[in-house]
Amino acid sequence: MQKTFKTISIVIPVYNEENYITDVLQKIISSDTLGLKKEIIIVDDHSTDKTIQQIKSFMQKNKYPMKLIQKKVNEGKGSSVKMGFMETKGDIVIIQDADLEYNPADYPVLLEPFIMKEADAVFGSRFITNKPHRVLYFWHYTANTFLTLMSNIMTNLNVSDMETGYKAFRGEVIRTIAPRLKSKRFGFEPEITARLAKIKNIKIYEVGISYQGRSYEEGKKIDWKDGFRAIGEIIYFNLFS
Repeated sequence: MQKTFKTISIVIPVYNEENYITDVLQKIISSDTLGLKKEIIIVDDHSTDKTIQQIKSFMQKNKYPMKLIQKKVNEGKGSSVKMGFMETKGDIVIIQDADLEYNPADYPVLLEPFIMKEADAVFGSRFITNKPHRVLYFWHYTANTFLTLMSNIMTNLNVSDMETGYKAFRGEVIRTIAPRLKSKRFGFEPEITARLAKIKNIKIYEVGISYQGRSYEEGKKIDWKDGFRAIGEIIYFNLFS
């Protein structure tokens, strides 16, 4: 029997995004969620710029219901999304980065497999799409391809973009997994992929999305050290956790 979805929880991990956070919040409010009611949860990872002031000002002006969680210590994206997941109540839960590399206009394509195919998780792939994709760093692409291949070998999945920041989940699935999440930084991506792959009869879908990548001058935070950590995290979360 196909499940009827009523709500979507949008978890926004944010750290020092004063130049983008207002725009991303406006785009989320205006986004098409195929009739699903939005629950917006912002988790600030102890920003040191004007991000918090921007968020509070936006919330006051727009009067749109949002929940803001302010962490007292900077730990990383993985820690923030875990905290956000634990607060969600939605039938579907999606991660929305606060830097606009991923466009909320793609929500309908991410939601469709849940509604039409009874998906348990949906990955938004940057590599199987005809949508606009900003051309940036060759070595980032090469690293992503290698890490995805390594993850696929371990999980026996055939995803094209394991490192994508656009991942959506059936609410009860991610809330079951969330308490066991360990990675505090960008290792969240290989960890959640490994944990999903271990669920019997899991239904994971991929859809093509647009991608507006940032340069380091524009505030991109992930670096080569995170890539090397990801190798160890793929091995650890698939074999030992």
